[in-house]
Amino acid sequence: MKNRLKIITVLALTAILIIVALMVRRHSFVAAIAPIKIGVLHSLTGTMAVSEKPLVDAVRLAVEEINVQGGLLGLPVEMIVADGKSDPQVFTQEAERLIEQEQIRVLFGCWTSACRKAVKPVVEKHRHLLFYPVQYEGMEQSANIIYTGAAPNQQIVPGTRWATQEFGQRVYLVGSDYIFPRTANIIIADLINAYGGQILGERYLPLGSSDVEAIIKDIAQKKPDVVLNTLNGDSNAVFFPALVKAGLSDLPLVSFSVEESGMLAWRGGQLTRHYGVWSYFQSLPGEGNHRFATAYQARFGADRVISDPAEAAYVGVKLWAQAVRDVNSSEPSRVNPALLRQSIKSPSGIAAVDADTRHLWKMMRVGKVRPDGQFEQVFASGAPLRPTPWPIYRTREGWQALLEGGRP
Repeated sequence: MKNRLKIITVLALTAILIIVALMVRRHSFVAAIAPIKIGVLHSLTGTMAVSEKPLVDAVRLAVEEINVQGGLLGLPVEMIVADGKSDPQVFTQEAERLIEQEQIRVLFGCWTSACRKAVKPVVEKHRHLLFYPVQYEGMEQSANIIYTGAAPNQQIVPGTRWATQEFGQRVYLVGSDYIFPRTANIIIADLINAYGGQILGERYLPLGSSDVEAIIKDIAQKKPDVVLNTLNGDSNAVFFPALVKAGLSDLPLVSFSVEESGMLAWRGGQLTRHYGVWSYFQSLPGEGNHRFATAYQARFGADRVISDPAEAAYVGVKLWAQAVRDVNSSEPSRVNPALLRQSIKSPSGIAAVDADTRHLWKMMRVGKVRPDGQFEQVFASGAPLRPTPWPIYRTREGWQALLEGGRP
């Protein structure tokens, strides 16, 4: 009887050990095939939705291309998409949730500088990674952000120089009332004063505001040579037709923040001398861009247009994936330093990370807006420009003093 009990006990313990071993093995197997999660944080609702939704699709296209080729490290890549609702506070909350709860390995997102600055301390606190795909005002560099959009010396500075040389130095400034337009206009005013030009007016609207009547009247009265536009979001949907209604459709307008999807949605082409300053246009020639545009439209619709920030969002995913392969890990702390030595062929040319600034080398292009929302390139820099987040004709301390003073 005792021997039988011993045998039963041994068999029972053996069975338990086998079950535990199988459970551990199953858990390890499941963990081994778990996808690599990436966070995508853009405004799907609110005033910035028209501009930001295409960036989510650009990230999706890049992820799908990676997965078709076998994924990364033998694992699929999974997008976790969050809606920032055009609200910096929501961007902060969602960035925290994606990192803490969803356990993402990298974050792709933000459009406005207000939202980027809301997310910046979150990724820095967690020593994580953010890819920011939009041209911006500069004056920033973070060890936890890769900036795939243009720095000021790749857009604002040369774009202002081109506009004043082309149309004249009597300039009117209009923008949304937040960080990017106000800082951009400090840079622009500094340049205009250095050229001996004149700022005839400077007006701002809250994001999403449609109250453009006073601005239109002021522009009509002062008759500037050119209007430099840093309005973001759907305020442009009111501003553009208001210029036409006031008989100002032939007034030169240079928009720094309205890309192809916005130009199409808000009918930017109804203005006969309307220009945009970017690093990428969908209409660019070349096999690489043709392949990208064809793939994007095949996936999301033949009527879809592609913007500079969408291309920058796509390129950011490809740069990140290449760094992951290089270090054989998706751990942010390992991928981050590897990003500083990455370069790839992109739809707009060679995309190379500048290790000193964590920005990309980029072309500067000026395009005239067509009725279909596309840009016809009329000017381009001779070569990609090295990024300088603080334009080099002042020191960092000098820029800081200028920003604090508010005007040159």
